[in-house]
Amino acid sequence: MKATDLGRFCFRALTGYPLRTGLMLLAMAIGVAAVVLLTALGEGARRYVAGQFTSLGTHLLIVLPGRSETVGGPPPLMGETPRDLTVDDALVLLRSSTIRRVAPIMVGSAPVRHGNRSRDVIVMGSTASLYEVRNLAIARGRFLPEGEADRADAVVVLGHTLKSELFGNTSAVGAFVRIGQRRFRVIGILARQGESLGVDMGDIAIIPVASAQALFNRYSLFRILVQASGRETVARAQQAVLDIIRERHDGEDDVTVITQDAMLATFDRIFQVLTLAVAGIAGISLAVAGILIMNVMLIAVSQRTGEIGLLKALGAPGGQVLRLFLAEAAMLSMVGAVVGLLLAAAGRMGLAHLFPDFPVAVPTWAPIAAAGVAMGTGLVFGVLPARRAARMDPVAALARR
Repeated sequence: MKATDLGRFCFRALTGYPLRTGLMLLAMAIGVAAVVLLTALGEGARRYVAGQFTSLGTHLLIVLPGRSETVGGPPPLMGETPRDLTVDDALVLLRSSTIRRVAPIMVGSAPVRHGNRSRDVIVMGSTASLYEVRNLAIARGRFLPEGEADRADAVVVLGHTLKSELFGNTSAVGAFVRIGQRRFRVIGILARQGESLGVDMGDIAIIPVASAQALFNRYSLFRILVQASGRETVARAQQAVLDIIRERHDGEDDVTVITQDAMLATFDRIFQVLTLAVAGIAGISLAVAGILIMNVMLIAVSQRTGEIGLLKALGAPGGQVLRLFLAEAAMLSMVGAVVGLLLAAAGRMGLAHLFPDFPVAVPTWAPIAAAGVAMGTGLVFGVLPARRAARMDPVAALARR
C-alpha cells in the first residue's frame, strides 16, 4: 500500500467517526497545551525574578548585618548584630580597588505631607552613589547631591506615584514637603520603574542618609549596596568587604555578603526544577490521553472487524494491518499535538494580555518535547489495538465474530 493510500485510508477512518475522533483529539490537545503553558509560566517566573535582580544594578553585592552561622537562621533584617553597621563602615570599603561605589541604606516608614495631603510611605536614606548603584532614573529635577555622607541636607527625591498623590498635575520640584516633623525641599522625581523585589519605587521618598539618621533617631544601617569594579572582580570584592568589616569590628565576622550572581543562580536552579516538575505533572495528562486513544481504538477494532476481515481476505498481511492502525494513532497524535500547540499559543497571548508585566515565555524545548511525547504516547498506546487487529482471523472477522 502506497503512502498516499495509507494516509487516505486513515483519514477516512478517522472522519467516519467524528465524535470519537474529536474526543481523542481534545484529550491530546489539552495535554500538549497544558505542558507548554505550564512550562511557559515556570520560565516566565524565572525571567521575572532575573529581571527583578538585574534591575537592582550590575556587579552588585549586598552587605547585611548579622551572620546566619551566629544567629541560627537567616541574617536579621533590621541590624540586630553584635556591632551596628554604620555609614563609616560603608565608606571605608572604597579603599579596596575592587569596589567602585558603595551606597549605605537606611529604611524607615513615615508620613509625607504636602498641604492637606498625606501619605505613609517607605523613606530611604542614602547617598548620591545610590543613583548609579541601583540604576535609577530621574524624570524631573536631579538626584541627591554629591557631598559628605554626614551632611543632613533637607532635600528629598520623590517616587512618581508619591508625587502624583501629593501634588497632582502641578510641579513638585522646588516645593516643600514634611516627612515626620521635618521639612524637606523636593529636588527630583524618579522615573517610572515599577516594583523591585517587592518595593514599589514609585511610592518612596529618598533623603540623605544623615537626614534619615536624624529623622529615625538611629545610626545602624539596614544594609550596604556595593558595586564591584567589574564582573571578574565580584569574588575579590566580596572577600574585601568581609576582610575590611572584620578588621573594623574587632575581628568579628558579623555581616553577610550576598552577591547578585549567587542570588540569580539560586533562583535560576529553583525555577528550573519547578518548571520541569510542572511539565512532568502536565505530562501525566498526555499519558491519560494515550490511554484514551488505546481504549477507543480497541473499541474501534471490535467495531471494524468486518473491514479488517475484508482487508486480510484481499491479501493484506498482518504487518500491513498493524501499520494501518498505528498510522491512525500517529495521525491522531500529530493532529492533537498541532491543535494543542495552537491552544497553547492562544493561551500564551491571553496571559500576556492579562498580565503585561509578567514575561510569559515558552522555552524552545517545551513545544518540541510536548509534541514528541504526544506522538510517542499515541504510538505506544496504539500498539495493543493494532496488534489485536493484525492477529484477527479473516474468516472470523468477516463473520463479525
